Amino acid sequence: MIKSLLIANRGEIACRIMATCRDMGIRTIAVYSDADARAKHVREADEAVHIGPAPAAESYLRGDRILAAARAAGADAIHPGYGFLSENAEFAEDVRNAGLIWVGPPPSAIRAMGLKDEAKRIAEEAGVPVLPGYRGEAQDLKTLTNAAKEIGYPILIKAIAGGGGRGIRLVTKAADLKDELDSAVREATSAFGDGRVMLEKLVEQPRHIEVQVFGDSHGNTVHLFERDCSLQRRRQKVLEEAPAPGMPDDVRAAMTDAAVKLAAAVKYEGAGTVEFIVDGSRPLSLDSFWFLEMNTRLQVEHPVTELVTDTDLVEWQLLVASGEQIPLKQSEIVLGGHAIEARICAEDPAEGFRPGAGLILEFGLLEEVDGEHVRWDAGFESGDRVPSSYDSMIAKLIVWGEDRDEAADRLIDALAHTQLVGVPSNAGFLRRCAMSDAFLEATHHVNWIAEQGDALTHAPGANQHASVMAVCDIQLDAPGAARPWDIKDGWRMNAAPVYRASVAVGGDADWIDPDDYEVDEDLPLPLVTDLSPRRYAVTTAGDSVLVEVPDYDADVEALLGGDAVKAPMPGKIIAMNVKAGDTVTHGQTLAVMEAMKMEHSLAAPRDGVVEAVSGAVGEQVAEGVVLVQLVEEA
Repeated sequence: MIKSLLIANRGEIACRIMATCRDMGIRTIAVYSDADARAKHVREADEAVHIGPAPAAESYLRGDRILAAARAAGADAIHPGYGFLSENAEFAEDVRNAGLIWVGPPPSAIRAMGLKDEAKRIAEEAGVPVLPGYRGEAQDLKTLTNAAKEIGYPILIKAIAGGGGRGIRLVTKAADLKDELDSAVREATSAFGDGRVMLEKLVEQPRHIEVQVFGDSHGNTVHLFERDCSLQRRRQKVLEEAPAPGMPDDVRAAMTDAAVKLAAAVKYEGAGTVEFIVDGSRPLSLDSFWFLEMNTRLQVEHPVTELVTDTDLVEWQLLVASGEQIPLKQSEIVLGGHAIEARICAEDPAEGFRPGAGLILEFGLLEEVDGEHVRWDAGFESGDRVPSSYDSMIAKLIVWGEDRDEAADRLIDALAHTQLVGVPSNAGFLRRCAMSDAFLEATHHVNWIAEQGDALTHAPGANQHASVMAVCDIQLDAPGAARPWDIKDGWRMNAAPVYRASVAVGGDADWIDPDDYEVDEDLPLPLVTDLSPRRYAVTTAGDSVLVEVPDYDADVEALLGGDAVKAPMPGKIIAMNVKAGDTVTHGQTLAVMEAMKMEHSLAAPRDGVVEAVSGAVGEQVAEGVVLVQLVEEA
């Protein structure tokens, strides 16, 4: 049995593997780059070894450094996690040749399934349904043009060595084929060092359904039912669930049988996933699914399978890699309930899903949710830094319910209580996806998100105004007594207080006085966490914002420093309405700042003359910087 395991990965999956190792009494060794020196997976490991600079090509993709770390730390096995070197057959061979246990499938199986054309040939020989397409050796334009005509447009160009949605192009007419081929070949060559492509008939409303398979060295192969991963953005999965909604028993039997046949055909060992593309324009049937590819590793979405089968797939991996048989026979693997997973990413949906990096101020589930049926797999905590060198996913939220409706309700509620402040968050976007009629009715497909435009990516505009007003409300009504039993804010010892407020803001004013709002019980409740004096983390329906507010107990003149009009918070000057020598009146807007994606008008505290102006439009200024200096009229 494995006694000491090096995890050749980082973030959430490294922490996930360590959790099982702790339960099994296995010593864990982390590896880390310069960017991850203080990361959560490093803190949780029994030992950690530095393997290089931040770029993955100089650290997590350096098999030689990982093997050196394993030798130095006395590991007897290596688990690759997912991504990085997890599907690299040469690295798997190097691990085995070094006398270490490789927690994964045999290198021969990785190779067989790694090339899409070879994988489909093996699938056809095993009797697995495959889409019409071209998978020949000839790669000249004439051959591919003739093949595309025979298949019939629209078609997909796919990199033979591809993965992760790269090297794929949609072609709807013959006139576009050459340009799209050139583009796909360039991307495939850059990403995989292999520019070969294949052509495949396009399924216009595709669903993505995959089967979890497991094999061992004793010739046993089983499945753990299917997952539906049809909610995607740019071919990257967003929400995953198990089992697939609307799955008839005969189709499930046919699909899982096909997956087991393919795994057995390559003598598969360990965890693997056989992916199928399904015609989503009609109900699931025996002639509506085709083999897509096989992932020869543990999948990101494996927790939904664990929740509906009551298994620990990492434990199974470690047992099988140690030479033991699969813990359960096929007849003992039972499907129960429904599970859904949401990928929490540090990215801004409103800005084209631009990834963010930096210090996490607050992160986690804000309030008590149904802990028995809500699972939180995270690679980061409050106070950690998200580096810019790696994937933006920082956690996974997984829920279970007796049925799909209960699981969806639980997910929607948990996402509303998911707070990520300091870096961008996609939690609000995920919640809007989960609340959509298409998802709730299971009519969504792989292209559905792309068809929605800004409806999912932009948070309701009033949320941030409501959040600011909630903070104002807290500031004004905060009790003077320091005794916790006098405070109605959910006080807990050694924990940041969490407040609830419901606010509707009227009018178009840039600066809103606390008297300019009224309570509306129909609005979502903003959840306000007091971080420090005058700083609050506010989450409304999964959308989080950091709010910094001035001291509302002070009068306006004291707030603005008497004759000095100061920046009330860090931000950018977007308008300067006065110049030296101008006469101004009390309340006149002198300048406008933008901070936390909101505009803030700075008004004159009294009548006077502008003596000096500092700062220019477009300039970033710190809190407390004097922008306009006033003097009395002569």
